[in-house]
Amino acid sequence: MRARALLALSMAVLGCASASAPTPTTTPTAKTPARHVGTMSELMADFIYPASDAVFYISSRTPATSEEWMALQAQTLMLAESANLLMMPGRALDQDRWMSDAKLLLEAGEAAYRAAKDRDVAALEALSDQMYESCVTCHRNYRPDYGRPR
Repeated sequence: MRARALLALSMAVLGCASASAPTPTTTPTAKTPARHVGTMSELMADFIYPASDAVFYISSRTPATSEEWMALQAQTLMLAESANLLMMPGRALDQDRWMSDAKLLLEAGEAAYRAAKDRDVAALEALSDQMYESCVTCHRNYRPDYGRPR
C-alpha cells in the first residue's frame, strides 16, 4: 500500500513536469505562482527523512521486486525535488550557505535517483556518505543545538 502511494506521488510529480516547465533558474511569476504548503518541519519529517533513509539503509532494505524499485525511485526523486523546495524564495534562509547546502542535497538526491532507476545498489551505497554530509552540513548551520548533548 505504501509503495503504491509513493508510486502515485512520483507519477503525479512526473506528470506535472512538462517541456514547458520553467527552468531551475526561472523564478515564479504571476502566471505560475509558487507557494509553501507545509512547514519546514513537515517537509523534513514527511519527505526528506523517509526518502534519505531509503538510501541510508539500502544495504539492509534492498528492493527485491519491480514495485519496490519503483517505490525507491519515487523516494529518491522526492529527495532531489525536496532540495528544490528548500531553495524556494521565502524558504531559503539565505542565498549563500543555505543555497550551497541545498545544492549538496540536490546533487546527492539526483545521483540517488539515477542509481535507483538503474537498480544500482553499489552506487546507492556509495552515495550514503554524500547524502549524510549534505544533511549534517545544513543541520550544523541551521538547526539550533544540532549535535549537542541533551
